[in-house]
Amino acid sequence: MRGMAWLVGAACLALAACSAGEAAPTAVFDRLSIEDAAHGERVAAVLGCSGCHGKDLRGTDWSDELGVLWTANLTRSAAQHSDAELVAMITTGRKPGRELHGMPSHIFTQLEPVDLAAIIAFIRSKPVGGDVHPEPTFGPELQEMMKDGTYKSSAREVAEADASVPPVLGPQRALGRYIVRATCAECHGLDLKGGTPPFPGDKPRPDLTMMVPAYEPADFTKLMHSGIAAGNREVGLMSEVARSRFVNLTDDEVEAVRGYIVALAGSEK
Repeated sequence: MRGMAWLVGAACLALAACSAGEAAPTAVFDRLSIEDAAHGERVAAVLGCSGCHGKDLRGTDWSDELGVLWTANLTRSAAQHSDAELVAMITTGRKPGRELHGMPSHIFTQLEPVDLAAIIAFIRSKPVGGDVHPEPTFGPELQEMMKDGTYKSSAREVAEADASVPPVLGPQRALGRYIVRATCAECHGLDLKGGTPPFPGDKPRPDLTMMVPAYEPADFTKLMHSGIAAGNREVGLMSEVARSRFVNLTDDEVEAVRGYIVALAGSEK
């Protein structure tokens, strides 16, 4: 019954996230395995869970001069929290007792319950181990950035995110929108136009509605799976993300991403 309860709760979160605009047609990541944990491992790789929390999911130290910030030891979180609480951490940017920081929950608000269930199954498949990491602390500079809104908690980012962006373009483009919103939007913004960098001092990110249509399908697949851009170029962070995360996308998923962004670019003309 616990599994059914959290599944219903996750579905409610997804519906609420869409309530501000047209409800998005249902789409989920391609299922390559009947095992939830195996499916969750692939989805988690695409979403970048291991990139932040480490391959063993035991957390990594992101502390710097701005403050102390460890990503969570997810094996410990899974042992301490219910499925519903884990879903809330992923999709609302909150854990029992406090807001999260650095968790891109605002792009995960529309993840479907079946994919969330698989991600949690993957986390729970990992052996519990490693340290419980310290709570975040914020230095003076970061505190000022929090006051003026330059830096926002994960929960605040969720509250301010527009659930209707990027726009729904119908059932044919549902899979592309689903993947783009949960991946590309982390760096390029929910509108996919780059805009303000995700964190002060970061390099500006390109407008995907201008860049992607210029790519032939084969060249775009090469970029997403190898990190090599047109003209055999390395393109900084995108090359790294492609090789660590997007290489795990299926060809159909890559095609869906390109198709959605090209359609979006055409609809804006």
